[in-house]
Amino acid sequence: MKLHLIDALIVLAYLLTTVVIGFALKKKAQESKNSYMLGGNQLPWYMLGLSNASGMFDISGTVWLVTILFVYGIKSIWLPWLWPVFNQIFLMVFLSMWLRRSNVSTGAEWIGTRFGYKEGARKSHIIVVVFALIMGLGYLTYGFIGLGKFVMIFVPWEFVSQFVPFDIPEAYIAHFYGIIFTCFAIFYALMGGMMSIVWADVVQYGIMAISGIVIGIIAMTALSNNPLDIPDGWLSPFFGWELNMDWSAIIPEVNQKIKDDGFGLFTVLFMMMIFKGVLVSLAGPAPNYDMQKILSAKSEREAALMSGSVSAILMPIRYFMIAGFAVLGLLFYEQLNLMVPGRGIDFEQILPSAINQFVPIGFLGLLLAGLLAAFMSTFAGTLNAAQAYLVNDIYIKYVNPKAENAKIQSMNIVAGLGMVVLSVILGFFAKDVNDVLQWIVGGLYGSYVAANILKWYWWRFNGNGFFWGMVGGLIPALTFRFIFDGVLDTYTFPLMLLISVIACLIGTYSSPPVDEEVLKKFYKSVRPWGFWGPVHEKVVAEDPSFVKNSNFKKDMFNVFIGIIWQTALVVFPIYLVLMQGIPLAISIAIAIVTTLILKKTWYDRLPA
Repeated sequence: MKLHLIDALIVLAYLLTTVVIGFALKKKAQESKNSYMLGGNQLPWYMLGLSNASGMFDISGTVWLVTILFVYGIKSIWLPWLWPVFNQIFLMVFLSMWLRRSNVSTGAEWIGTRFGYKEGARKSHIIVVVFALIMGLGYLTYGFIGLGKFVMIFVPWEFVSQFVPFDIPEAYIAHFYGIIFTCFAIFYALMGGMMSIVWADVVQYGIMAISGIVIGIIAMTALSNNPLDIPDGWLSPFFGWELNMDWSAIIPEVNQKIKDDGFGLFTVLFMMMIFKGVLVSLAGPAPNYDMQKILSAKSEREAALMSGSVSAILMPIRYFMIAGFAVLGLLFYEQLNLMVPGRGIDFEQILPSAINQFVPIGFLGLLLAGLLAAFMSTFAGTLNAAQAYLVNDIYIKYVNPKAENAKIQSMNIVAGLGMVVLSVILGFFAKDVNDVLQWIVGGLYGSYVAANILKWYWWRFNGNGFFWGMVGGLIPALTFRFIFDGVLDTYTFPLMLLISVIACLIGTYSSPPVDEEVLKKFYKSVRPWGFWGPVHEKVVAEDPSFVKNSNFKKDMFNVFIGIIWQTALVVFPIYLVLMQGIPLAISIAIAIVTTLILKKTWYDRLPA
């Protein structure tokens, strides 16, 4: 076994801590449905921000980010725009406040505030629940696969198999590990609800922060004593029409990785990421743990501060760690074990293999606990969101509207366990982390765009249009991977978007507008900007004191500055680890200047 006793004890102590947190907060969580799902809206924004950052510090994403930094160098800072990572800036600037003003428990429940409760609204409610559950399964599967591959490196099957009374094929050992550690995340998520998840996330972030700093320092020490052998252009964030990064003379296998990823035409990819990323961001948060954290905030101001804090909390520490692992992988590539039976070299093994080779005793246990914590944070947050939709938007709404609190708690447990079992089954069919990741960001997020942009910014859009727009996006999301085999999901996004927009328009104009009273109430409470002219006129006629939201230009300026700010927070810790003085100074200067601008144009203008 590759873990020393002290490392194993540290990991065990962390796992026991999560169990204690679950037990300690069980009673508080069971006070009401709101306490379980949203922490009773009593959690301060900085704790929710830490929790959200911890949830995004997931193990599978970290594996992927280390891999792309190793392969693409500084240019890899743009690839997370596939998510898109800058959606947090749109949330920070205006969308978190709009969403929090609704005072609902889930995104599906929010649909009633926008479309009412007639037939079209009921269909739109159902399709949001379906989408949320599909996305939840995708995220649970994504984390599950990454965890299993990660643990395999440190806990060899030869040791564990002595205590397992049945045979497991080699291809499914990772899944077995995933199931074991998933059980701990299930426990505290089901026991303590949102309150338990947030407190566990705060502990997890502290572990990850210490671990990240240690890894970065180890890498900087190693780099000061060893030359870094990298291709031309690796240290620059800038690029031409094509990537033009040749690894032939250093690690020839990396060229095949670039070809397999489909990122060779980098400018085309970059333009598609911006096009799709802006639209996805304007659509607002998908119905997952991110949305639940926003709805859990005390007020609209705290919702905005929570979303804004995520980038500042997450990016510097996470990328200091990522850069550390990538540098160690580059310096000591020959010492890493990247071979996977049946598949050959797997660059997603860089992170766990580097940990195994270079992290000292004691810190290894801390780092493993941190990365396990990161997985469990993502898993638990996603599970909480999925439970909310199953129980609040299906069971309570359609099956048992008068359910007592004890019954609701029981259904939360049943719903959570059901989602976990399904995600485990799906995990057996997924190829690797990147495969699931590309499907989530390229397929599912793409299917969400058209209907969810129109719901915010166009008054005439109705529940029937939303339903058919979501269907028109989901069908391509679930089928394009088979129709366009081998084509990156991001490149099929325009066709998916076109189909979804057409479905939105046909659905909208084939049914009457939303009830006037529903529209007026929504417009007055949420106060969106966009194409709301007819509704605005009716609201002003009743309430002449009502002031229109005229912040579109200001919000777009803050989004632009915010994206630059966030990118600087990503790139400066990488240059710090690489000890590149001038680029480091430039990136820090950009971060400081953009912070001062946002202080004046965003923070100082938040509602009290």
